[in-house]
Amino acid sequence: MKRRTRIGGDGGNQGLEENTLALLDTSGFNASKVSHHLDDDRLAFLEAVRTTCLKTDDGNAPTRYLLQRSKMLEAIFHILIDADSLDLVIQSYQLLVELDKRFPRLYLSEGEQSDSSSRKVSSFIMVEEAWSPFTFTMDGSDKKWDATNHSRNLVDSSGFHTLIKEIADVSVEMKSEAVDIGFMKKMLLLQYLVTVLEGDFQPRNSTYQENLDWIILRESLLSMLLGSRKITYKGLIKSSLSALYNLSQSTVSSEEDSCSDKTQGEELHEADKAIALALPEVKKSTCNVLKKFFIMIMELDSSKRTADQHGLTTRADGVRTPAVEIILDELINDSDVLSSFLKVFDPKWRLEIIVQYFQKYISKNSVQTRSSTGTINTENLDGLLKFLSNSKRTKSIIKKITTEAIQLLLAYGFQAYVMLLHDESQGFSDMLEDVKSNSAVGVCEDLISAFTCLRREDPKTGILCCGKQALITAAATISNLRSI
Repeated sequence: MKRRTRIGGDGGNQGLEENTLALLDTSGFNASKVSHHLDDDRLAFLEAVRTTCLKTDDGNAPTRYLLQRSKMLEAIFHILIDADSLDLVIQSYQLLVELDKRFPRLYLSEGEQSDSSSRKVSSFIMVEEAWSPFTFTMDGSDKKWDATNHSRNLVDSSGFHTLIKEIADVSVEMKSEAVDIGFMKKMLLLQYLVTVLEGDFQPRNSTYQENLDWIILRESLLSMLLGSRKITYKGLIKSSLSALYNLSQSTVSSEEDSCSDKTQGEELHEADKAIALALPEVKKSTCNVLKKFFIMIMELDSSKRTADQHGLTTRADGVRTPAVEIILDELINDSDVLSSFLKVFDPKWRLEIIVQYFQKYISKNSVQTRSSTGTINTENLDGLLKFLSNSKRTKSIIKKITTEAIQLLLAYGFQAYVMLLHDESQGFSDMLEDVKSNSAVGVCEDLISAFTCLRREDPKTGILCCGKQALITAAATISNLRSI
């Protein structure tokens, strides 16, 4: 990792930013102003920032220039939190996202020649003076608010968790036509915060995959958030899960309501039409952002597991239950909710979630086979199905997971497997190589065998609809491949 303090600069650009800050100082962003005048001043400020920062070349900006931009970013963030106008909320959110893309806090450098090989190794560069909306620290105790630096609106771990809980609660309690600008503002705020977490995490994780420097990931904003002593980690995961599920259900309900012509005209007349039109899309994008949040946590869990195996972690890293276990433990007894959750993720992560969850209930001793081949590798679907194609092992596993849940997990796992086989455009080369290395016929046969064992050990439980569909697909695949 390289820490960058930029020097040099463009005096003209600096003058533009000083003029923009003067607009911020003199426009009177205070409660004493008449509301519409304050909104006009804020809109003028946002447009000035857009013109100043997005249409100039950063080049080698001086430290003072970056500090001025930090003041601008914090002012825009302040507007996003405090504004009551839909126009201001949308514009401030979009500008924050655009500025983050234009001036990232962290970014990967161009590949550098490795001393030991011809392979180029990338590293990330961190801009030390860059502003951040978070106040996380490495020791798990977030920074205290300092009145001298006007950081009252910065987000600590507790505030992040509270934001997600509020979104989860409101999305299930209020009907879409009754939701005001405050709910939309909270969703856009969460979208921006997760975007910042992603912008910090992905370059670090990419670098870690190349050099296994665990400290890089330990110092990520995501790691500091999850390790904060101000929140309960499991509570954060459960709240995020509730928000994702409630929003996804709310989105489905909104789409169904939009198809009904009974009272739609009256509802749109009574509610703010702009909010009513924007709300469904904001809900969908918030669901996508929460999905990204879960995927980042699972990627961090995977990287930490690798670091543990290489002896790179210390006691200071603590012990954290993998997010997959918390999620599926929460959902395993509700097949409808579990099904909805699994549908949210793409095939790669759907398969990863299912396989990881079964690992929790398969002891290392139980994967020993009677043959001389040693052990069954249950870290992929092929091995997992072989493991479950044995009545004794199936009997053991249904004592820990219900037959219905096992059917659901196997059906969705097989569906993801088939989708990966037929969709190389996904770009998951490692996963595809693993999938293609196993016989598709063998996987289909093992799926049928696993379901046969489930019926034998629990004859009172019928085959679920999703299980029947998986079995039909498996039988058809075997027939088609053998006829070739």
